[in-house]
Amino acid sequence: MSDVNVLVLLGSLRKASVNRQLAEVAVDSAPEGVTLRLFDRLGELPFYNEDLDNNIDENLVPEPVRALRAAAGAADAALVITPEYNGSIPAVLKNAIDWLSRPWGDGALKDKPLAVVGAALGRYGGKWAHDESRKSFGIAGARVIDDLELSVPSASLEGAHPRENAELVVALGDVIGKLVASVGATVG
Repeated sequence: MSDVNVLVLLGSLRKASVNRQLAEVAVDSAPEGVTLRLFDRLGELPFYNEDLDNNIDENLVPEPVRALRAAAGAADAALVITPEYNGSIPAVLKNAIDWLSRPWGDGALKDKPLAVVGAALGRYGGKWAHDESRKSFGIAGARVIDDLELSVPSASLEGAHPRENAELVVALGDVIGKLVASVGATVG
């Protein structure tokens, strides 16, 4: 297989977030032949508005949206790393899903494999947000790999950077490996 390009979407805007640290670990530990690219501009996206999106001239669509769609279009797969806010998806990530879902039925992530992982406070580590993200991305057209799960209770890291937790690094690497292996697989 030729090189695989994986888009990384981060559901936290905070510079020191555990999820940003997980994204760093993922990007830094990508296997040979795999490039993980963090799209770090979700905070620049305007809230989804069909009036902005239904321009005949694509150049009238806001530039951050065009950049997001281009990054997704160039990717072979996507890895979403997100916390959980109030038991659900962070607004910045949900907004990105809405932009990526258009044009309806032919969005930039259509049929591309996608996995959702992350960390959050609480003993479930963001599982509710991860499940909701999988559902929303699936409806938006991505081929969600449901059995790739990694929900990390952030307290389990005891304030350390995730790269200091060998078990977590291995688990994240396993998710990435299985996600990459699903590139090119047909849906049955």
